[in-house]
Amino acid sequence: MSETPTAPPREGSLDAPFRRPILWRDAEYYDLDKVHDELQRQFDVCHTCRRCFNLCDSFPRMFDAIDESATGEVDGIGAKDHAHVAEACTLCDMCFLTKCPYVPPHPFDIDIPHLILRYRAAKRRAGETEFVREQLGKTDRNGKLAKPVAGLANWASARENTPLRKLLEAIAKIDAEVELPKYHSRTATDRLKSPLAPDPAGPAFGQRKVALYATCFVDYNEPDTAVAAARVLALQGVEVKLVYPECCGMPQLEAGDLKDVAGKAERVAAAFAPYIDDGYEVVALTASCGLMMKFEWPLISPEDPAIARLSAATKDIAEYVVGLSKTFGLAAGLTPVPGGVTLHHACHARAQNMGAKSAEMLRLIPETRVELVERCSGHGGTFGVMKETHQVANKVGRPAARQVAAKGNDTLCSDCPLACKHLGQLLTAETSAQGQAAPRQAHPIEIFARAYGAL
Repeated sequence: MSETPTAPPREGSLDAPFRRPILWRDAEYYDLDKVHDELQRQFDVCHTCRRCFNLCDSFPRMFDAIDESATGEVDGIGAKDHAHVAEACTLCDMCFLTKCPYVPPHPFDIDIPHLILRYRAAKRRAGETEFVREQLGKTDRNGKLAKPVAGLANWASARENTPLRKLLEAIAKIDAEVELPKYHSRTATDRLKSPLAPDPAGPAFGQRKVALYATCFVDYNEPDTAVAAARVLALQGVEVKLVYPECCGMPQLEAGDLKDVAGKAERVAAAFAPYIDDGYEVVALTASCGLMMKFEWPLISPEDPAIARLSAATKDIAEYVVGLSKTFGLAAGLTPVPGGVTLHHACHARAQNMGAKSAEMLRLIPETRVELVERCSGHGGTFGVMKETHQVANKVGRPAARQVAAKGNDTLCSDCPLACKHLGQLLTAETSAQGQAAPRQAHPIEIFARAYGAL
């Protein structure tokens, strides 16, 4: 993060943007009157600019509320409108990173995602929580409970199981039409309990060591992703160990539970510290978790040196593979992927400011068409699951799904597995209407492993 410049900033934030630490330990952070005042101030800047009108549903809600108010200005809206805008924010960070000309160091000091985060934290402190979302966010508990009864849990939650899904919708307000993640009786931690031996013929043999952060979703719901990553890295001669202390806290961040996130950051950083001391680099397997480790945790606990070290040591899996290819070259054996690949560049991957590394990685596969879609999937964690917001998630995601369908490739992948699942469900409706088959879905590293014949 860059420091605040001493010279006056130029119009339009042509200087490098930066983010301020999240002052969640200060009592003033949770003062709802001050939060509402700041919402009014920042919304007024948004109202006069409106560049973000097409990013998500938050900004159309904001602008409609202002335009339809008695004054036609920000002073005509209030707390109810703030809540309506905040509901639609998935903390994707795209307004801050790709659209807003008034982010720090501009004196307007606009950061809507972190302001919405503050709003949620203040509402939480005031006693307003959502029970079902809170329970869905307990990913480690849920995964451990589902593991011994994975088959039964998957049967009960299957979209085709209409009676139980309708009952779940009535009780828990989880939309009956949503494809929910599946659980596995053998997690990634189980499958990689014994580290894979690095290939002595690999170009990076003896020169690189990686601690793979499994992430909760990969460990419990998509263990093939971890296996694929470990096998690809082992082929390059990289020593790999799977490490999964606990969830990164993205669900708790979305809910404004910053104390819980800070605790997770502290514990995960402590668990990885011995590996970093021993020369291991840390590689995250999902975009949201990489974003948390690289950027959000250091803003939540800027005084913690272990978190700073972990942030500096962390890379996304595709980012890491591309780096290996540039430094050492890659092991031979990659074969073409027939039918082409469409990569959805997830918002939380874009927010890492590393470029489209998954596309760059997949383009290392010979004679394989790789096309990129850079538009929000609309999923946003529990936002895409709950009955009250699922249709909004569909509305936001349909343009991306149409772009994917127009590419006509046989495989769809995304840096975010939940985004991929959501787009896949939207695509099934889109392509069936056109008499086409929906593309296969996979994580980019799984496609890369299959190109090696390693998965």
